[in-house]
Amino acid sequence: MRIAVIGQSLFGQEVYKELRKEGHTVVGVFTIPDKDGKADPLATEAEKDGVPVFKFPRWRVKGQGIPEVVGQYKAVGAELNVLPFCSQFIPMEVIDHPKHGSIIYHPSLLPRHRGASAINWTLIHGDKKGGFTVFWADDGLDTGPILLQRECDVEPDDTVNTIYKRFLFPEGVKGTVDAVKMIAAGTAPRITQPEEGATYECIQKKDNSKIDWNQPAEAIHNWIRGNDKVPGAWAEVDGQKVTFYGSTLVDNGTTANGKPLEIPGASKPGLVTKAGLVLFGNDGKTLLVRNLQFEDGKMINAAQYFSAGASSAVELTEEEKAFAEQMRAVWKSILTNVDEISDSTDFFKSGAASMDVVRLVEEVKLRASDLQLQNEDVYMATTFQEFIQMCVRKLRGEDGEEELVVDYVEKNVNNMTVRIPHQLFVNGEFVDAEGGKTYKSINPTDGQAICEVSLAQIPDVERAVAAAKEAFEEGEWGKMNPRDRGKLMYKLADLMEQHQEELATIESLDSGAVYTLALKTHVGMSIQTFRYFAGWCDKIQGCTIPINQARPNRNLTFTKKEPIGVCGIVIPWNYPLMMLAWKTAACLAAGNTVVLKPAQVTPLTALKFAELAARVGFPKGVINILPGSGALVGQRLSDHPDVRKLGFTGSTEIGKHIMKSCAVSNVKKVSLELGGKSPLIIFSDCDMDKAVRMGMSAVFFNKGENCIAAGRLFVEESVHDTYVQRVVEEVKKMKIGDPLDRSTDHGPQNHKAHLDKLVEFAQTGVGEGARLVCGGRQCDRPGFFFEPTIFTDVQDHMFLAKEESFGPIMIISKFKDGDVDGVLQRANATEYGLASGVFTRDISKALYVSERLQAGTVFVNTYNKTDVAAPFGGFKQSGFGKDLGQEALNEYLKTKAVTIEY
Repeated sequence: MRIAVIGQSLFGQEVYKELRKEGHTVVGVFTIPDKDGKADPLATEAEKDGVPVFKFPRWRVKGQGIPEVVGQYKAVGAELNVLPFCSQFIPMEVIDHPKHGSIIYHPSLLPRHRGASAINWTLIHGDKKGGFTVFWADDGLDTGPILLQRECDVEPDDTVNTIYKRFLFPEGVKGTVDAVKMIAAGTAPRITQPEEGATYECIQKKDNSKIDWNQPAEAIHNWIRGNDKVPGAWAEVDGQKVTFYGSTLVDNGTTANGKPLEIPGASKPGLVTKAGLVLFGNDGKTLLVRNLQFEDGKMINAAQYFSAGASSAVELTEEEKAFAEQMRAVWKSILTNVDEISDSTDFFKSGAASMDVVRLVEEVKLRASDLQLQNEDVYMATTFQEFIQMCVRKLRGEDGEEELVVDYVEKNVNNMTVRIPHQLFVNGEFVDAEGGKTYKSINPTDGQAICEVSLAQIPDVERAVAAAKEAFEEGEWGKMNPRDRGKLMYKLADLMEQHQEELATIESLDSGAVYTLALKTHVGMSIQTFRYFAGWCDKIQGCTIPINQARPNRNLTFTKKEPIGVCGIVIPWNYPLMMLAWKTAACLAAGNTVVLKPAQVTPLTALKFAELAARVGFPKGVINILPGSGALVGQRLSDHPDVRKLGFTGSTEIGKHIMKSCAVSNVKKVSLELGGKSPLIIFSDCDMDKAVRMGMSAVFFNKGENCIAAGRLFVEESVHDTYVQRVVEEVKKMKIGDPLDRSTDHGPQNHKAHLDKLVEFAQTGVGEGARLVCGGRQCDRPGFFFEPTIFTDVQDHMFLAKEESFGPIMIISKFKDGDVDGVLQRANATEYGLASGVFTRDISKALYVSERLQAGTVFVNTYNKTDVAAPFGGFKQSGFGKDLGQEALNEYLKTKAVTIEY
């Protein structure tokens, strides 16, 4: 069709482009005159294509069409007028002139919110549904018959800008073009608008957008967001007009700490907090405003209200001066009406508009790839000097963002002072749990409390998931280059290494891990894991696939590996930091964001990790740590519709429950590392010294609190007694004691409930007739110590042979000499399949056995030899999915196939 596009703005530009792509002929573009020497984007695009462009200041005078203007319009011979966004009054003789008439895009679900401020009023009224209408123009105000409507959910914190960018702009362009398709096909309906439910509201302007404080918090919130960004809701504060942006409804707990700010007419003073400005409705409920703008156009973070302008200017280096001159040239190219860009030149007072902000941000990226500005940054530094100072501070890492506030618990221990965070970590901040709930984290060495830890509640989970979702979908993390993501992970590994003694000490205090083991394995392997996956960030790639061609055309099919989104991770208490690293490193390398629940009994290294991640510059919301109960926090993560992947390490029983919840909620992707009863087979032809040494490690490593611990040893009959004698001798040499003592071999069990379970486990073994060779009792000392224990004569039907102790209990059964297949049958007679081992000098036997053992990992003449590059995970009821190695990345990625015909 021959189409006249009447309108303006980027929206009009995109509609114009799409109409041309669809094969329509745009015979003329009718838009507004240039402003400050700059053409409207629609005009610029059309002129580039050689399409006639008309820039009439007005179409009519005193209600009558201007003859020469109408004449020029009629001369283009349009069959349809498309008005994607038009701020001018168009005469009816123009509206009705084309063969197919005129259609108009309107950003509301008509007949609701007729008028020019439809989006504003959708939000001000707190509508749960929004959308747009394409209607046939008539002589009324947005009253013509409806051609097409599409709706969307209105999010609680949507602003005019967010709902426009998310739905009204992209879907509106598609909808307008679809309407034209329907007209061309002769299928376009004309549905008379009902009068029931019709509303018309006034145009929102600055003078009528003043905040009425005598309302509930939700109504004030809706007013602020409904005027954000244009025209801006304002109030008198300290004798000047202040405009409020970035409103969010919050719980009253947010008001814990802040400096009062008197606001005339408000039910009570606002509070300037580290999160922003907390405001109160007349119902006592609260909202949070993040940004404020003063009458001179300067915008600040609301949290900095009392310190705005306090920072002194930084002196530029020669390199920074060169950058400043590049940016001066950029400002001059944007502000073409300004003769000279001085330090005091104000970007907006010189005529810059929102599109110029977008351009400026992109120009900065071209000249300093490490500098990721947001549009808000430009609004907060409006003069050239302020802009350069802001850029330089950001490049130096001194951008004035509020310093991370950590309420440490300090302990003088292990010849150092350890500083332990103890609050939840949500959206880049350490915060108290909902309602201030806490619990005690216990030191298993003496049974005494280390500190009070915030206990996450359901609202905390909601906030953490929302922060993670925003960081993934809207934040810097989702836009970051993979290589830059890798740099950040390398920096985190380096900082963890700098703090490795502190981390190991906290791990020993909280979990009872022997310090030397914590230093080497708990912390050391965590650092290695982050370095390993940091290297993978820019190597995640798809492939091209040959498919049958659609002759005479051709096809190209390729795959892309994409991050999943918000991932929930639930980890156990045996290796608190290492289990975090195994899952989180792969998750982050793939580009996801994470909400992690550490074990309730061992939360402290996870919180210290959060602090280190924040200090190296991980964006807010990417990492969130929620100490809390599995029944509450873990369950909500499993059920949450915005969590798209859940990684869990723990018991098989809980794993089954999580899998069911993940399926019922939103069929989220799941990886499970569950229980084990790993068999270790020792043949008579083994290296006995090595088999004894490695067998001890297989059972007693990390106090037996080891998911791949050898849950049952099968020893060939001819060497059985010798082997038992040797391991008993070794056990008697083990020093039980304070895990911070460098000579200690065996520390306390993780927590009291687990200790009690081990005592009961040993008593059951004795009761069933297994022979207790040594140990089997709680140590007679403070804390949760359990003696290293050895049982022999364990028969296949016994409880000890079937169930996992997850403690320092060696369970030995003998098998007949030469009965390889028999012992394999017994070793595989379990529903678990996490790990296994075999000791023999016969390589043929080793390979035969390793092929037939039903386990995700088989160790031959070694044990516990895990590495960050080797995949780790189980078979059968030990779960599915892999940690570590390249395969772990697949747990946090989705594959998209793209097919192109050409």
